[in-house]
Amino acid sequence: MKIGIIGAGNMSAAITKGLIGAGAVPADIFVSDISEEKLREAAALGVQTGTNEEAARFGDAVILAVKPNIFEKALPSLADLLKGKLVISIAAGITIGFISSLLPGARIVRLMPNTPALVGAGMTAISFAAPATQADADTVEKLFSSLGKTVQVPESLMDAVVAVSGSGPAYVYMLIDAMAQGGVVQGLSKKDALLLAAQTVLGAAKMVLETGEHPAVLCDNVCSPGGTTIAAVEVLENKGFRASVMEAEKRCAEKSSQLKK
Repeated sequence: MKIGIIGAGNMSAAITKGLIGAGAVPADIFVSDISEEKLREAAALGVQTGTNEEAARFGDAVILAVKPNIFEKALPSLADLLKGKLVISIAAGITIGFISSLLPGARIVRLMPNTPALVGAGMTAISFAAPATQADADTVEKLFSSLGKTVQVPESLMDAVVAVSGSGPAYVYMLIDAMAQGGVVQGLSKKDALLLAAQTVLGAAKMVLETGEHPAVLCDNVCSPGGTTIAAVEVLENKGFRASVMEAEKRCAEKSSQLKK
C-alpha cells in the first residue's frame, strides 16, 4: 500500500518511522509540508517528498497530519484527488462529519493518538463511519500498531478517549515529577529519583498490561498489612487522589466536546 502523509511535524515523523520500522518500503511513503526544513528531515528517512497535491495523488491511503486549524484552508483543494480514497485523520477535535463535508466521497477514519507514539509506546483510538468500512478500520489498526497499542471505539466516545489517553501522558508526567521530588526531599539525587520514579511507572503499567490483573488487585499485592505502602496509600486516599484524577478527566472530556467541529 502506498501512503501519503500531509504534514511533516512530530507526529508525522513518528508515524513515518513506525511504518518503516514495521516493514514499509520508504519509497512507498510520500510526505508533504510547506516547510522545506521538515521535508529535508522526512527525505532523510528515504521517503518521497513534495506538495500536498502530490501526496494526495500518490497515496492509496492518505494521512492528514496537519493542525486542526489548517483543515478548512488545505483540504477543499484536495477533495477531487481524495474522493473514494482512505483518508486517516489524526487531528484532535475534528469529527468525521466535518472532514466529510470538506472531502465528500472520501472514506474517513479518525484517530486519537498520543505523544508516546514518538517512542513507539503510543495509544491510538480508531473510529470510522460510512463510506469507510470495518475493513478500512482494520487496515488502519494494522498500520498504527507499529506505534504502540490500538483500540477501536465509536466516535461518540472520542472525548472520553481524549480525557484518558490523549491528555493522559500529562497526568503521568506530573505523577513522575511528584514522585521524584518526594525522593529528593528524602535525600536522593534528582537524577536517581527521576530514574526510580519513571521506571516504576513503566514497570507498573507493564504489570497491568501483561498480567491482566485489575490495578486494585496489583495495588493490594504491594500493600502489606500495617506496612509502608498502605500508609502512603492512606494519605493519597485522604487527599482525594483518585477522585481528583477522575474529576480532571471529566473536565478534559467536557473541554474536548466544546472544541470539536
